Amino acid sequence: MTFRIALSGLNAASSELRVIGNNIANASTTGFKQSRAQFADIYAASNLGITANAIGSGVKVAAVSQEFNQGNVSFTNNNLDLAISGGGFFRLNDNGVNVYSRSGAFGVDRNGYVVNSKSQRLTAYAADTNGTITGALSDLQLSTADLAPQVTSKSTLQANLDSRASTLSAAAFNPTDPSTYNNSTTFTSYDSLGNPRLTSQYFVHTGPSAWSMFMTVDGTKVNAAAGAPDLGTNGDRLLTFDSAGKLTSTGVVSTGTIPGSAGSAPYSIAMDLGGMSQYGSNFAVNTSTQNGYGTGRLSGVDINNEGVVTARYTNGQSKTLAQVALANFANPQGLRQLGDTAWAETYDSGSALVGAPNTGSLGQVQSGALEGSNVDLTGQLVSMITAQRNFQANAQVIRTSDAVTQTIIQIR
Repeated sequence: MTFRIALSGLNAASSELRVIGNNIANASTTGFKQSRAQFADIYAASNLGITANAIGSGVKVAAVSQEFNQGNVSFTNNNLDLAISGGGFFRLNDNGVNVYSRSGAFGVDRNGYVVNSKSQRLTAYAADTNGTITGALSDLQLSTADLAPQVTSKSTLQANLDSRASTLSAAAFNPTDPSTYNNSTTFTSYDSLGNPRLTSQYFVHTGPSAWSMFMTVDGTKVNAAAGAPDLGTNGDRLLTFDSAGKLTSTGVVSTGTIPGSAGSAPYSIAMDLGGMSQYGSNFAVNTSTQNGYGTGRLSGVDINNEGVVTARYTNGQSKTLAQVALANFANPQGLRQLGDTAWAETYDSGSALVGAPNTGSLGQVQSGALEGSNVDLTGQLVSMITAQRNFQANAQVIRTSDAVTQTIIQIR
């Protein structure tokens, strides 16, 4: 019987050494969680229980549990590398089966899906065409399609007109003759096909506190919209100011129809001039904006701490594509290990609780970073020494038992 007890001790120490060896081997594995062997003693029991003077029958491995404490986060140069700071797992689609991982080394496959080295697709909440995150879970896919252009429909100009400027005749305005206007500014508007259109605004000081504004697109004069309350006789936009330099005329006016270019549709621009002023200082443009843009191609992807995936385009625009989904479990110890730093849901783990990062028990997502293994090498080496001593001690028990047996056999 002593041999069996000592043999169980040898097996237990050997199992512990295997667990420690596996931890040390994965000390550099991204997202790896170290394990520990848990032991339990063995007692022989009858139908009526264990007697008060029963001697144990050895030891067994009760469980090999994992420790899901946070690993160190190291930063990389890949925006699609993701690390979780806090609780939760990445939810991955493995050919229709959901698996979970803390390893966030992701890339893009030939179809634009965000995948890991096993071609398992990262799951995310999809965004609608307006960039609003929905509750629909799907595989995260980065579209390489061009971003459609947006025609310019609004513009804003905030500028100061010099009240000391010389007076000119609006009827004599000629965009090619700088002597017929006092000041000008230019911005780029876009038609329905995303063609850039050079749009210029000219200001003519026609009298005390009165100005005429003319507009040209690609050098062609565009009148103010018909019926506008401040439409001048030359198709110009009339601006008037009070003695404090504040605008007294209508702040918003639409242009007339701007002809299309290269097959694009005609368009008009609602100009917000409410921020115009007339002070005794030089002409200065403070703000000039418009809401159109040309065609854009994908130039990069950003992921914030809430897991929101934003695509950047060459035209300076950005678009929300999705939000990375995380999952957590009531009992992570109940997860079944699959290898490749992945786990599967089981009855013991409970159902996956899926949500957005930084909500509930779910941690934040760090882009351009990876969570390293949480293996404490120093602690593992100390544990290895202890396991080795246990193995040697049990081996010594076998040696001693063998000597006792030999003594008994040799009795005459």
